[in-house]
Amino acid sequence: MTLRLGIFLSVVLAAVLLPAQQVQTDYDHSFNFSQLKTFAVKVGTSWGNPLTEQRAKDAVTQQLTAKGWTVADESTADAIVVIHGATKSEKSLDTFYSGGGWGWGGGMASTSVNTVHVGSSVVDIFDAKTKKLVFRGTAQDELSDKPEKNEKKIEKATEKMFKDFPPGSKSK
Repeated sequence: MTLRLGIFLSVVLAAVLLPAQQVQTDYDHSFNFSQLKTFAVKVGTSWGNPLTEQRAKDAVTQQLTAKGWTVADESTADAIVVIHGATKSEKSLDTFYSGGGWGWGGGMASTSVNTVHVGSSVVDIFDAKTKKLVFRGTAQDELSDKPEKNEKKIEKATEKMFKDFPPGSKSK
């Protein structure tokens, strides 16, 4: 019984501690987003995978065109959208207990180290005339070894990022 409880608690704790997709946005509260109608998207900081970089550009383009913006050449666009990306590896420790419990009563513990790959992206929107940053969205999520899953994660994060875009367009 104690072994089952220990395994159950370890699984629950691992599920709580696993990094979930985190998306945050910030913007210039004094900026009038209604003056922006056209945009150009480019990668500012490459993360070394041209396929996912294009998927990220496509996802941002899809979200902004759904909001009524139009794709334009960088030289004529009202807004310049710059995507930055990075990946990193993080260590995760998983400990499983058996026997007498959490270290007392003769129980045993086994710990394993797992490497988790995490992807981060930043989407900056600049007013093309003033070169001023007016919007920033950030996203972070655990990466999969399956490209299809990562593509869905990019789409989901971008949807979350632009859910209430442009800022002030949705009544609070």
